[in-house]
Amino acid sequence: MTLFGLKNVVWLGIQAIAAAATRGVFGGGYTGAHSDVMDYITIATEGHADAFGDLTLARSNSAGVSSGTRGVFGGGTTGAYSDVMDYITIATEGHADAFGDLTSARYGVAGVSSDTRGVFGGGWTGAYSDVMDYITIATEGHADAFGDLTSARRFPAGVSSDTRGVFGGGYSGAHSNVMDYITIATEGHADAFGDLTAARYGVALVSSGTRGVFGGGTTGSNSDVMDYITIATEGHADAFGDLTAARQRLSGVSSGTRGVFGGGRNGAYSDVMDYITIATEGHADAFGDLTAARYGVAGVNGS
Repeated sequence: MTLFGLKNVVWLGIQAIAAAATRGVFGGGYTGAHSDVMDYITIATEGHADAFGDLTLARSNSAGVSSGTRGVFGGGTTGAYSDVMDYITIATEGHADAFGDLTSARYGVAGVSSDTRGVFGGGWTGAYSDVMDYITIATEGHADAFGDLTSARRFPAGVSSDTRGVFGGGYSGAHSNVMDYITIATEGHADAFGDLTAARYGVALVSSGTRGVFGGGTTGSNSDVMDYITIATEGHADAFGDLTAARQRLSGVSSGTRGVFGGGRNGAYSDVMDYITIATEGHADAFGDLTAARYGVAGVNGS
């Protein structure tokens, strides 16, 4: 989804979401064991999530990217670092299929995407990573090198329009407020975008295609903070409002108008979903529950 034109959403990454997306799918996570569960919601309609199918591999702390019709989950941890990517057709419930491998096995990665291309950035390989790699979402295969983030870190979040991706927050030995951006169609290194309102990691992102909203995370304690950016315009983030519950390592999915944050951890594993109207600053409202309480979940959206 793009987050500011949101095409995909991953945890932390959210990843972005397709403008006019109708469905969000949350995949994987940790429930006391690594999970292969996927569940879905209709973004416009509050209610509990329904079962979608299973990932090819039970894992947590992966990222999602989406073309609007297809979602791809990449990376994560099974107890060992994973380079696995698997994909789904968002409109059709069922089990995921093998897509290919990332350029390096890692968890705590984030994703951004356009209608055609997905980019995975950052993570932990045994060391903090600044690696970005990319795929053509419609075509199964292994990822290719894209370039480097401005700083190596794990657990950033990603938001995107159809042309630009923004990676925000993370952890690199200290909590980070860094945001950097790329032009999704053009391989190369990221450039500085601005700062989040609070340094934190394990945040999630949702997007309208023009605006991206970062929600939750941890600053050393769990956060309910949401802040927003205009994706096309570099600068510092502004305050948006509060989530219904402070938590970290949640994920986001979105349509062109509404964003939904799901899962996370706030001392206990969470099944909470809450939603916002992306164009209008304010506090989040209750949406419903995931099928299983978990954190380190990834999200994709489309129709």
